[in-house]
Amino acid sequence: MGTPLESRTEQAEELVDRLEEAYPDSTISLRYSNRLELLIAVILSAQCTDERVNTETKHLFEKYDGPEDYANVPEEELAEDLSSITYYNSKAGYIKDSCEMILEEHDGEVPDTMSELTELSGVGRKTANVVLQHGHDVVEGIVVDTHVQRLSRRLGLTEEEYPEPIEQELMDLVPEGYWQQFTHLCIDHGRATCTARNPDCSDCVLADICPSEKGDSEIDLASGEHW
Repeated sequence: MGTPLESRTEQAEELVDRLEEAYPDSTISLRYSNRLELLIAVILSAQCTDERVNTETKHLFEKYDGPEDYANVPEEELAEDLSSITYYNSKAGYIKDSCEMILEEHDGEVPDTMSELTELSGVGRKTANVVLQHGHDVVEGIVVDTHVQRLSRRLGLTEEEYPEPIEQELMDLVPEGYWQQFTHLCIDHGRATCTARNPDCSDCVLADICPSEKGDSEIDLASGEHW
């Protein structure tokens, strides 16, 4: 198994340094051209791949232009437009309800605070963080998706299991200037190497500092289960 650095702060900083070198162009993979499209894309991305979302939103964003279109369309029609997305019925409702609230309470503009964003239907802290960071250039926290959750546990940065407490721990460990990039680096590495089911530890730039490394470790700290 790898040997973690002496402190979790050092471990987090080393992770950022190494992954920045490995993925110098790391950035958000969802495609959008304005804040509303970003919000919708992130809502759709829950438990769905960004690749699938990008395929679906290509025609969605051609059909709908602005919150009025989403608010006024019958929910069944919007759901049909999203039918290849996981949980498309629920997400159609979230999008329609959110756009109604954006029109009624925010003058048609996507809000720019955590509290206002998380009042929108289907928007939790993770989604709000993405919209703030990439739509408003406001970095209030760290987006904890499944990749960040998995890597943070495997690398011994946290023992927490759920996104919000993981985020709070990471905010104390990761330098604030890297809060946004930390997520993208974890996503790229999680897709390329540190996958959920069969991570390629033999070709991992973090293997020597990873307490879950499969060479010797018997336990995947992300799941708590034996390899």
